[in-house]
Amino acid sequence: MVTVLSIVVSLAIILATSYQVSGLQSFNLIRQPVAPREHFWGFSCQSWRLGVETNNIRDWTTVPKLCEIYMAVYLLGPQYRKDSRIVTYEAFRYAESLELGDDGKDIWIFDIDETSLSHLFFIAQYGFGTEPLNGTAFLEWLEKGEAPALPESLKLYRRLLNLGIKTVFLTGRAEFMRNSTESNLKLVGYDTWEKVLLRNSSELNQTQVEYKSIKRTELVESGYRIVGNIGDQWSDLLGAYPGSRTFKLPNPMYYAE
Repeated sequence: MVTVLSIVVSLAIILATSYQVSGLQSFNLIRQPVAPREHFWGFSCQSWRLGVETNNIRDWTTVPKLCEIYMAVYLLGPQYRKDSRIVTYEAFRYAESLELGDDGKDIWIFDIDETSLSHLFFIAQYGFGTEPLNGTAFLEWLEKGEAPALPESLKLYRRLLNLGIKTVFLTGRAEFMRNSTESNLKLVGYDTWEKVLLRNSSELNQTQVEYKSIKRTELVESGYRIVGNIGDQWSDLLGAYPGSRTFKLPNPMYYAE
């Protein structure tokens, strides 16, 4: 059965092999209406993505519409995984250099969505982030507990366990999603952890930075040492007690403050 996603993917592959990146962007610029942020001479989807990943572009709601095909090529092609691989490689090199305590209190924090688990094929239905997500449909997707692992993150997770570093999953998901979240993690290979921390009802209105700062503070005050922290959003890595080192995975699909 032909789906919108399969058509988009096929078109992306054809364009990726037919155009240089600059040509692809020019093609899109002619075809698509532009939003204010894109409305300047020489706009580049690749440069926009760099601005997002470096946290220079903030408070955005959707990917620029003219970058839909660029995003499809990036996310479905090899580069997205390569970008993740270099981050997790450096994280492991750092972890190998650590002198761990003998009390079992050295932990590494993993975010879940777009860090441990991938929702790429759900988000692809919304123009690879160029259209607002349907919140109800996204919640239903999460509750299914069928999201695949990000391969490079799972590899890092296993290597950290082998080094003797315990893992804590710290997510912005609500507490009522605990069963589906934990079963999804186990389904794809994240089969052991020290803690899985989710928002309780009193924490739902906090920003990501506020909420995760509080949770990390609680961990430190209970005796844990956060030796590392990996997430796809800057809000996973900012605030109180971010960890001895932080690592930012790519995610140009959405922004969470």
